[in-house]
Amino acid sequence: MKLTVVGGGSTYTPELVDGFARLRDTLPIEELVLVDPAADRLELVGGLARRIFARQGHPGRIVTTSDLDAGVDGADAVLLQLRVGGQAAREKDETWPLECGCIGQETTGAGGLAKALRTVPVVLDIAERVRRANPRAWIIDFTNPVGIVTRALLRAGHRAVGLCNVAIGFQRKFAALLDTAPAEVHLAHVGLNHLTWETGVRLGGPDGADVLPRLLAEHGEAIAADVRLPRPLLDRLGVVPSYYLRYFYAHDEVVRELRTKPSRAAEVAAMERELLAMYGDPALDEKPALLAKRGGAFYSEAAVDLAAALLGGGGSPYQVVNTLNRGTLPFLPDDAVIEVQAAVGPEGPVPLSVPALDPLFSGLIANVTAYEDLALDAALRGGRDRVFRALLAHPLIGQYEYADALTDRLVAHNREHLAWA
Repeated sequence: MKLTVVGGGSTYTPELVDGFARLRDTLPIEELVLVDPAADRLELVGGLARRIFARQGHPGRIVTTSDLDAGVDGADAVLLQLRVGGQAAREKDETWPLECGCIGQETTGAGGLAKALRTVPVVLDIAERVRRANPRAWIIDFTNPVGIVTRALLRAGHRAVGLCNVAIGFQRKFAALLDTAPAEVHLAHVGLNHLTWETGVRLGGPDGADVLPRLLAEHGEAIAADVRLPRPLLDRLGVVPSYYLRYFYAHDEVVRELRTKPSRAAEVAAMERELLAMYGDPALDEKPALLAKRGGAFYSEAAVDLAAALLGGGGSPYQVVNTLNRGTLPFLPDDAVIEVQAAVGPEGPVPLSVPALDPLFSGLIANVTAYEDLALDAALRGGRDRVFRALLAHPLIGQYEYADALTDRLVAHNREHLAWA
């Protein structure tokens, strides 16, 4: 089995490699190819990756290359984890929206749209080259904004599934609170990427007993602290919103907070410099503890589980993925991309049925889906007016003066990445 990681020079990659090494019985990789245009970073990461495999006795071969076509040639699955523009572009995404009093974040609001505009054309080019190399290859997208990027891939006819680590993070945390194995915790996870709620937590499978009321009653304070929302709000909602709902439920509070501290991009950039220095140490043969602060917790476990299921070698029967709606949420079009539990196998994911949602949740999902439609149109066809329309439709923006000002800033800060600008 050959698996290729595009964006293999990311500081995330040792987390992924560690998972491949530990879980080799689930996903028996014979060749792992790390592809990245940044040759200097790639060699540092690749060297550590080889040492991790060697330490854990993994027999697979690790190849590093800056040649995308060679890297994806013959791959059974290709995992995308790229960042167009690097941390410098992320720094801008997180700062210029604040000038208009709007959230500055790399996947939500105006910053998220900027990232989508930079990313979609690049990902579609990569996907076409994957299809030429192996039309049956699966593309696993971990590149944000996952929902919009996955929708672009699926609309173009690629064999693609979107992946996020929010759900597996909740699964692991709830399992610890319940003192049970993670595999016993089945989430009723519903929404869009970075716009999800846990509406149930069932033990033993999708038909097991729902213990969410017990979790909220016994551990509500800890859960509320984790998602950074007030405990009384969780009790009133009766569900657990993802951390990203804080941008919607406490928008002004978050804007004030973001204006008073360094951006997350600046923090990550400093962390990456330290990590890369560590990766260059020939004595290091395991992922460093600092990597846990980089983000992407449990990413490797989720990626291994998904790849194994898609390639027919195992994996959990039910997984949270980003895939086509196909009537799962009846208030959305069939070609919308939703994030839900699905049965996953070699033919791809099939979403499990979802009970009727409270309008409090379905209304916001429908609104953000409309924004994502317009965002994808802007990413595919370009043009200032399409950017403006997407921003005007976003529930975190919505006012024409903000949308106009944010459009100007978005184009100014991203001109080098926008072919039409």
